[in-house]
Amino acid sequence: MTVGTEETRLIVLRGNSASGKSSVAAGLRERFGRGLAIVAQDNIRRIVLRERDRPDAANIGLIDLTARYALDAGFHVVVEGILYADRYGEMLAALNADHRGSTHAYYLDVPFDETLTRHATKPIADEVTETQLRDWYRPHDLLPGGMETVIGADSTLTRTVDRIMLDSGLAHLPALDR
Repeated sequence: MTVGTEETRLIVLRGNSASGKSSVAAGLRERFGRGLAIVAQDNIRRIVLRERDRPDAANIGLIDLTARYALDAGFHVVVEGILYADRYGEMLAALNADHRGSTHAYYLDVPFDETLTRHATKPIADEVTETQLRDWYRPHDLLPGGMETVIGADSTLTRTVDRIMLDSGLAHLPALDR
């Protein structure tokens, strides 16, 4: 089942906790303007469904449906989250295969020590422990098939947003008047 149009862009941002996924997604939206939907795993899983991240969880299907709906409505879509390869890989591969427009996937590769440093600056720093972060951390959890571009911790937020804007073609498209 095809989804979106040849003009829509799908961007997948994956990485461990505190790797910068949400900041990059917000930077893309700020730079692009209206017409870019952010489908955030944390929002759908923790807020909408209030479920744990586990294999075959309901949020996997809801992320897929939300992204497909937004693409079919003409939005460019950023799907962002930890999105473990073994749990979300099949859904992301199907979404990529079904998308008529261009899809760009990125893995934000941040070492665990940097994860701890970045996590300490977050509002939930007192709620989420180092032990929890260590349990969640999966180094180089890349999707099969080499579909992701790896962006290292040395890339600044601005450079990362610039790169994705250029790679995806969003830098040359007008914002939608919605």
